[in-house]
Amino acid sequence: MSKNLDAVRASYEASAAGDVNGILGLLGPDAAWTEMAGFPYAGTYIGPDEVRDKVFARLGGEWDNYQAVPEEYVDGGDTIVVIGNYRGTYLATGKYMDVRFTHVWHVKDGVATRFEQFTDTARVQEALRP
Repeated sequence: MSKNLDAVRASYEASAAGDVNGILGLLGPDAAWTEMAGFPYAGTYIGPDEVRDKVFARLGGEWDNYQAVPEEYVDGGDTIVVIGNYRGTYLATGKYMDVRFTHVWHVKDGVATRFEQFTDTARVQEALRP
């Protein structure tokens, strides 16, 4: 395994343990984090603090047992692709979601410079609607 793959895998392990700082530790200070258009937190956020405040704080406050569960890692050197499922219950509606995702990470020497999310946003929106 490569250093970049090890770093990305460690961030998902931190996520599974509920360790947001462990997830954010992968990000460089100017890393661009893009949540897909149509996703409830859509946009591009720069740096770990903005990602924590605009993405993870909201996930933690709006979902019960929200998880990003990786199933496959593709090591492309400086590009790591992760395929898996988002799972959780949206608190405002009580609806459970289980939706596929693909994450594309750009990583140099174990530090992420860019993250981009791809997911079925229509299925995510179903969980948000009463």
